[in-house]
Amino acid sequence: MRRQRNVKIVATLGPASDTREIIAALHKKGADVFRLNMSHGSHEEIRAKHAMIRAVEDELGSTIGILADLQGPKLRVGVFAKESEELVEGATFRLDLDETPGSVDRVCLPHPEIFAALEDGASLLVNDGKIRLKVKTCGTDFADCEVIVGGTISNRKGVNVPDVILPLAALSEKDRADLEFVCELGVDWLALSFVQRPEDVAEARVLAKGRAAILSKIEKPSAVERFDDILAVSDGIMVARGDLGVELPVSAVPPIQKRLVRRCRAVGKPVIVATQMLESMIDSPVPTRAEVSDVATAIYEGADAVMLSAESAAGSYPLEAVGTMDNVAIEVERDPTYTQIIEASRTASRSGIADAMVAAAREIAETTDVKAICCFTHSGTTALLTARERPRVPIIALTPLKRTARRLALSWGVNCVMTEELDRFKMAVVSAARAARSEGFAGASDFVVVTAGVPFNVPGSTNILRVAPCDERLIFASDPE
Repeated sequence: MRRQRNVKIVATLGPASDTREIIAALHKKGADVFRLNMSHGSHEEIRAKHAMIRAVEDELGSTIGILADLQGPKLRVGVFAKESEELVEGATFRLDLDETPGSVDRVCLPHPEIFAALEDGASLLVNDGKIRLKVKTCGTDFADCEVIVGGTISNRKGVNVPDVILPLAALSEKDRADLEFVCELGVDWLALSFVQRPEDVAEARVLAKGRAAILSKIEKPSAVERFDDILAVSDGIMVARGDLGVELPVSAVPPIQKRLVRRCRAVGKPVIVATQMLESMIDSPVPTRAEVSDVATAIYEGADAVMLSAESAAGSYPLEAVGTMDNVAIEVERDPTYTQIIEASRTASRSGIADAMVAAAREIAETTDVKAICCFTHSGTTALLTARERPRVPIIALTPLKRTARRLALSWGVNCVMTEELDRFKMAVVSAARAARSEGFAGASDFVVVTAGVPFNVPGSTNILRVAPCDERLIFASDPE
């Protein structure tokens, strides 16, 4: 299904969007990738959603990516005898390993690894940062804290420890079970929560065994500090602004977002901007002006995708939320300033033949009246390199592999078309011309740029480029063999 925009939209599925009809409507409205949140729902519920997405894909003859978001090592307090307590600024509050229901003075924190890593003076944030505790004294099984910012604390609220790198396993037992389940199911992307170090990504990659691409969520200060190392071993990145804004001052999040997006663009790896993008649309059919500006900012930065969370999963207006994102994206990308910003922010470091080929393809497309860049790809590498260039014309990725097409559904500007296995470049040119015409990118009198690697089916071997007419008769007339 052809989109009138380059940025992609990721929509989270949940109670508000768990029927085949709604999923189909969301895709038609603009959702390119569906996110399955493994923090919610049983394996059977996830299986049902996966089956519905694939059924919609077949029904519409489209390509839809599926992203499974692992819960990660989320830290939570235990339970309270009264279910909740009010913590007052300046009071003393203890966290310990005692499973006795908590009171206004203490509560269980069932994570001995936290106590092992804590130091005097460290900060603990509870309930998305609404409550702030400062460690006065601590041991292997307790931490006596001063309440710096008070508020209501209740059962199983999340805890963030921004000051230290916690010796936590990157994947909990639940995560490992979920990972194996969704890989067997056939998802396209795995999102890793609370990544702290590149080793976390390496562990997941071993378990995935190539069945899904790995996307690292950046939501901890330690991940920001080691971002280049994490990026190097990841297939994609999500700027998860929710927890990032808890563990860091909220004022630090916008510049971090811009830096991370820029670095991802430079190496040609997809980057998603996520969290609270249209938060008010959970309960309202109309977003705030600030939210619209926030979505627009991510698009102006050149992000590959923008994501909806609760807006499409549990909100009252999931279709309206996707439609709003689609409309904002179309409007922004029509703006001449958008093109200026995107082209001024190209920072790719090029080396090798493939880099030169895709750069040349973009230059030709922007200098002549070429309607599209068509790239043949098995692994997706050629399409990703082309997307890195952020060309002014559409990118058509032709691939015989459904798996590759689905993964590319997350990448900026890439329109995937399934093709048969090819072994001759001339037939690749013919297939490109047919795809450009059939998908409405070009007419018979137009031209396209075609890139491919010869020999075919070798990842990263892009080494040939041709400006070709879309009229097949002209292709055969110029190259009868």
